[in-house]
Amino acid sequence: QVQLVESGGGLVQPGGSLRLSCAVSRSSLASNEMGWYRQAPGKQRELVARITSGDTTIYVDAVKGRFTISRDNAKKKVYLQMNTLKAEDTAVYYCYVHRSISPYDIWGQGTQVTVSS
Repeated sequence: QVQLVESGGGLVQPGGSLRLSCAVSRSSLASNEMGWYRQAPGKQRELVARITSGDTTIYVDAVKGRFTISRDNAKKKVYLQMNTLKAEDTAVYYCYVHRSISPYDIWGQGTQVTVSS
């Protein structure tokens, strides 16, 4: 069974930084499309960033220039470097990996990011 384990969330002041990590349990999936969604209280889950199998990166407009997604296939990890954090970035962040067979997307358990002074 494929598992994703996120880490790196926490409480940070506005303007601060955090780096989220997501480890995938199966080596064969490490180079697949992976990414991060987030869900704030009372809001729908939204895509934050994703990195394709060809290492193309896509970001939601709200985080462009502040967040960077990257991957280390050898370590089977994807990262989300979050800089200049704002209160509106507060949410539970979920990692996913996309597969070519059902279930097409496997999700992690989520990690809480809280931006507050």
